Amino acid sequence: MMLLRRFRVLIIMVFLIACTMHILIDLLPRLERRPEPGLPAGGPGAAGCPCQHRDSLLQPGLPAWGKPLAGAAPPGGGGGADAANKHTLRILQDFSSDQAATGSNRSGSQSAVKAEEAGLQAARGLISERLLEAVIRAPSQFSKLTALFKHPLYQRPIPALTQGEILFNINTDIKFNPKVPRDWVNEDEEDLAATGDPPIDSYPNWLKFHIGINRYELYSRHNPAIEALLGDLPSQRISSVAMKSGGTQLKLIMSFQNYGQALFKPMKQTREQETPPDFFYFSDFERHNSEIAAFHLDRILDFRRVPPVAGRLVNMTREIRDVTRDKKLWKTFFISPANNVCFYGECSYYCSTEHALCGKPDQIEGSLAAFLPDLALAKRKTWRNPWRRSYHKRKRAEWEVDPDYCEEVKQTAPYNSGTRLLDLIDMTIFDFLMGNMDRHHYETFEKFGNDSFIIHLDNGRGFGKHSHDELSILVPLSQCCRIKESTYRRLQLLAKEEYKLSEVMAESLERDKLSPILIEPHLKAMDRRLRIVLRSVSDCVEKEGRSAVVENDIDYNINSVATNR
Repeated sequence: MMLLRRFRVLIIMVFLIACTMHILIDLLPRLERRPEPGLPAGGPGAAGCPCQHRDSLLQPGLPAWGKPLAGAAPPGGGGGADAANKHTLRILQDFSSDQAATGSNRSGSQSAVKAEEAGLQAARGLISERLLEAVIRAPSQFSKLTALFKHPLYQRPIPALTQGEILFNINTDIKFNPKVPRDWVNEDEEDLAATGDPPIDSYPNWLKFHIGINRYELYSRHNPAIEALLGDLPSQRISSVAMKSGGTQLKLIMSFQNYGQALFKPMKQTREQETPPDFFYFSDFERHNSEIAAFHLDRILDFRRVPPVAGRLVNMTREIRDVTRDKKLWKTFFISPANNVCFYGECSYYCSTEHALCGKPDQIEGSLAAFLPDLALAKRKTWRNPWRRSYHKRKRAEWEVDPDYCEEVKQTAPYNSGTRLLDLIDMTIFDFLMGNMDRHHYETFEKFGNDSFIIHLDNGRGFGKHSHDELSILVPLSQCCRIKESTYRRLQLLAKEEYKLSEVMAESLERDKLSPILIEPHLKAMDRRLRIVLRSVSDCVEKEGRSAVVENDIDYNINSVATNR
């Protein structure tokens, strides 16, 4: 309703502005036809205005208001005793350069007036045209993303939290070392808690993000610290850089002045490049834009299980080489034949001179993913994905050859109780929409036991092929035929034109500093894959019945949540 009211107010305001401008434009010709008292016709007031800057107010091809027009007398001509002075032109003369005055005779003055009226009429038409365009564009200015997040499906609250369902208890779990300088505290902040620690509002955004983690979500829907953290990642000063150990490709740990840390994945491919068809999934490049897009997709699906990720343009010289203490990383910097700064670091794949990361000349794009809490404070458990691929050129995994594989999984803990299997199906749908085949393990917070969400980490191998839909990613859904009611309804919502997945994704990604993040074919591929997911669920429902397939996880009456708003 609020959007409808705002739209009506906008239409009324545009209409009033249009009426006002039409009235003013209609009055101008009448004012200009009146001779100014005290000045003889054809005198100095009749001089033409040579100024050029008003030409830009009209469309190309329209007569310029200040130029001498056809029929005007040459410089020095004194005819035309009845010529009317142009009040508007005299005002413009104050802003023009000094040039010789141009006299006008009677016939020339009449021609000028007619030309002026034609110009005003054309300008009036141009203004009306632009106002009409503004009215036509007005509906598109309403945010589909905002409308999506206001939908009842995105307003369902989580259950009331107990102390055991919050990752950190601020009073007991978080203690600050008084010897460590608190650079995030405002210099004017005098109020300290009874423990001697600064109040929560003065915590840096990365710490607010950590404090907000609970059993049901990595961050809440309306946590202002998340948007603030997305602004910090591309702007905070980098104080140190080190290579991350492990992994197949180069990743850097960047530390900030406010003691936050983030994982940096540099750009390896342009947005237009697709994964070569002969590449195995385990040797594919990790893409920085995939990490960024994965965060936005996860939030649009209302999973909220990907840590905040933002794009950043990094100066390789000043923000990596000059601040790193990692000698192994520092030694790999060099200047390319094209005079660009390059480095390659150390890793299992693509860390060599032939696969060096080069800037332009020393600027490089990358994704920055906010770190989760330190393992010493919040332990995480790593689980092997039951539908893990073989990661072998010739071998196939068991689930690829056994159509009843899911029945065995359902009998195995933790998939035989709770929501773990359904959470795994959520992750499967998330990966299929991105085209990510590289989901061999996943993690959960140890404190919450088996009744916790799955953290969607390491999404760099998504969005590699927009021209191909890898149906094997959806095998867990097609074999188990299970899905959450909330997930199913949100997918149906995102398939509708008013909440179209590709459009809300594009709108969300526009907020990133490195926008555009995804090219149009990848956005359209998500719409296509969404239809495939819904078709797969429909096939399961037809085969086994809705009650056996769709798990009702919505606390209130599901019929009250209409997807046809």
